[in-house]
Amino acid sequence: MPTPLEQLLAAMRVGPVCLVTVDKVQGSTPREQGAWMAIALAAPGELIGSIGGGHLEWQAMHEAHERLKACAADAGVGEPVLRKALGPSLGQCCGGVVFLRFECLGPRDVQAVRQRLAPDLHRLVLFGGGHVGRALVRVLAPLPFAIHWVDSRDEIFPAGLSSKVQCEHSAPVQSAVADIAPGSMVLIMSFSHAEDLDIVAELLKRQRKQADLPFIGLIGSKTKWATFRHRLEARGYGENDLAHITCPIGVPGVNGKDPEVIAVAVAAQLLMRVADAG
Repeated sequence: MPTPLEQLLAAMRVGPVCLVTVDKVQGSTPREQGAWMAIALAAPGELIGSIGGGHLEWQAMHEAHERLKACAADAGVGEPVLRKALGPSLGQCCGGVVFLRFECLGPRDVQAVRQRLAPDLHRLVLFGGGHVGRALVRVLAPLPFAIHWVDSRDEIFPAGLSSKVQCEHSAPVQSAVADIAPGSMVLIMSFSHAEDLDIVAELLKRQRKQADLPFIGLIGSKTKWATFRHRLEARGYGENDLAHITCPIGVPGVNGKDPEVIAVAVAAQLLMRVADAG
């Protein structure tokens, strides 16, 4: 599924688009500075992105439509930045102020907009292309993650993936550990416990030498991790090594075992890690 930015760029290649960006904020507001939404002249009823919903977004959509029509008619479009107070007049009680910037853009602006709006992506290496792995990739699609997806099986990866997802067939699968970019978070959820163990062992070997992977998560129960601990200890890994591994994964309290439920819990855990690191 394409990201909102990819949708915006595709719409711009077709024709005029009005991009609405949160230029500045004061006080409590639905979204932060830099948040954006867009309306395309070719699809006026379809909204790309969001500046927070509610009446503010509805008014911004109306204003964007009017500016697109004015641009098409080569007429004046008014001030580029509008001030919106989030009070009773908007039916929103946030109490802050949002300054919205309106821009009419087209095909010639694609490259500049791509560079301007491209988010800073957090690197994630995902071992395993099974049901949970696929669900997690879908959940993370609109979020700021660049995913390096690894599996030992041929033809396991689905078609139509975002450009933020790079797939790699690796056999043996643990050989991909050497090429992981420093600073990446890592998740292990292969189809085989034997593969999982080999990947974890290789990651721990790397951590001993480089200590450059801030989070390593292994899917599984406490029982699985207890078994893995014994086997890793037999390979010479001690308590300091094993402390690098988080197992089970996912935020506490989300107990469902459906792939989509696990994916949401793990995505929340990754976001919490990113927030703590920032």
